[in-house]
Amino acid sequence: MPIRFLDDLNVITANQLSGFFVGWSDPPNPETHLRILKGSYRAVLALDEQTGQVVGFVTAISDGVLSAYIPLLEVLPDYHDRGIGQALVARLLEMLKHLYMVDLLCDPDLQPYYERLGMRKGCGMMVRRYEYQSGVIYEDSDSPQGG
Repeated sequence: MPIRFLDDLNVITANQLSGFFVGWSDPPNPETHLRILKGSYRAVLALDEQTGQVVGFVTAISDGVLSAYIPLLEVLPDYHDRGIGQALVARLLEMLKHLYMVDLLCDPDLQPYYERLGMRKGCGMMVRRYEYQSGVIYEDSDSPQGG
């Protein structure tokens, strides 16, 4: 099945974004996923040309001057082991090559994957608020914490 890579987010809809965020306890819905993509500094998508479905994506957030962070890379399980993730990251890194630093955080078992793509291990810190994992916007009084 032919895969096309694109960075024009105006040609996709939320209907093409199903099945992502595998293993997340409270994943973003396709409409929120589309907002994430459109709010990113750069995003690259992998599109199955036969089905019209997005089968992979990677995003970057950036100040556009010195630094970028890659928060999300995902390929649908049925499309694993086809080099799609590597192609997505390679295309994104090419788009970010003018920046001084491009960082990402990942679990230790994924570090060899990113090392093969030219990245190197570093140290990092993080905060995770899983109650906001779906990306739903809460009013103060509607927050999961009871606001």
